[in-house]
Amino acid sequence: QLQLVESGGGLVQPGGSLRLSCVFSGSPLDRYGIGWLRQAPGKEREGVSCMNRFGDRTYYADSVKGRFAISRDDAENTVYLQMNNLKPEDTAVYYCVADDTPLFTTAQHMCINPRGHEYGGRGQGTQVTVSS
Repeated sequence: QLQLVESGGGLVQPGGSLRLSCVFSGSPLDRYGIGWLRQAPGKEREGVSCMNRFGDRTYYADSVKGRFAISRDDAENTVYLQMNNLKPEDTAVYYCVADDTPLFTTAQHMCINPRGHEYGGRGQGTQVTVSS
């Protein structure tokens, strides 16, 4: 059974950086498209960044373009989200997701997920708080 465990969240000042990690177990990472979602209190879930299975297609929400970078290390079964120049509006719980089905045809589709499909795997989340 696929399990995802996030880490790396915390409290950071505006302009600071964090790197989130998501470790996969139970199934090899290279089967999956992967992504990071976030949800802030009182707001809808937002697809922050996603990457296809082969690692050659990525999607970023407009709100994070140029500041965040998604990457994957299939040998280590780990997915990363490097977050730079953090802003208070980045404060949220960040979730790692994965899917290996044909439901999501592109990285963008996986992040936006207009029909609200369940992902094949989702972590418990890690809190990121950006505050002075």
